[in-house]
Amino acid sequence: MFSRNSRFSSIRRSAIVRCIAAVGLGAAASLTWAQANWPVKPVAFVVGYPPGGQTDFAGRLILPSMQATLGQSLVVENKGGAGGNIAAVDVVKAAPDGYRLMIGNGNITINPHTYSAGVGMVDPLKFVPIGIVSQAALVLAVPSTSPIKSYAQLVSWIKAQEKAHASVDYGTSGPGSLTHITTELWRDKIGNPQMNHIPYKGAGPAMIDLIAGRVNFMFDATSSMAPFIKAGQLRPLMVTSAKRVAAFPEVPTAAEVGLKDFEISAFIGLYGPPGLSQDIVKKVNNAMNIALKDAKVQRSFIDRGEEPGGGTPEQLAAITKGDYKRWGEVVKAKNIRVE
Repeated sequence: MFSRNSRFSSIRRSAIVRCIAAVGLGAAASLTWAQANWPVKPVAFVVGYPPGGQTDFAGRLILPSMQATLGQSLVVENKGGAGGNIAAVDVVKAAPDGYRLMIGNGNITINPHTYSAGVGMVDPLKFVPIGIVSQAALVLAVPSTSPIKSYAQLVSWIKAQEKAHASVDYGTSGPGSLTHITTELWRDKIGNPQMNHIPYKGAGPAMIDLIAGRVNFMFDATSSMAPFIKAGQLRPLMVTSAKRVAAFPEVPTAAEVGLKDFEISAFIGLYGPPGLSQDIVKKVNNAMNIALKDAKVQRSFIDRGEEPGGGTPEQLAAITKGDYKRWGEVVKAKNIRVE
């Protein structure tokens, strides 16, 4: 026979269970409401680079249309440093409520292989992919003052320099960058000749020295190269896309100059933090696709030598996963590290 205290304890436990259940249902209902009504406050697009660069440009270009579709303010928040790692750490740790998203580039697939954990190495596969914003081929270019007129001439010149024990200098936007790793991959393709890597703190300073002839050649994104090519300061020799670039259709592709398996894209994607709901992903992806179908937005990308993105989260996931594996193999083979 139960005592009176036992009966009271049982009643009290039942009340507590009912209370916890009610709280749980309330929290679930609140989360469902928040997702269904998202966004109810400004959304930050975190960019891991200073204003004015390719990644920052892409985010600001699609922002006005996305604001109109989502009915809420969007702001670009620049958190530069460590090759985009600072922004990546910020967003991967953000609450999965959709109010901190990342405009990231291909460096997020390279950095985990080249940086130590001390600078906030982030596994790119932890992010929730939303969609591809843009893609750009890389361009192999020399100064317009260079006597080299074609891709074949550049390869022949490099090999002649090696035989003569003369210097060959190539520039990049920094150690461990896409331009650095691409050049090292290309070096293997042409017989691994001796070259000197001259790293810079960003594409801008590297481009200045390339134009001045202080480095012999450089790979960089079409969007970075296009203004200087159009101004007659650089001579493009080859692009890394599967087809020729609309901004300079006279430049051959890697396949056309005899390079196999050398399709490389400098992509920019929109990502969310781990745990971001698919309801929010669908809303952001839809707004992004609407923005990328705007004729003015498309023309702005194309004039810079880029291809407007769009499509599904799964397409961005495939590019991220593929580049993460590809660049990991190159970094390991070349023992490339960034301290």
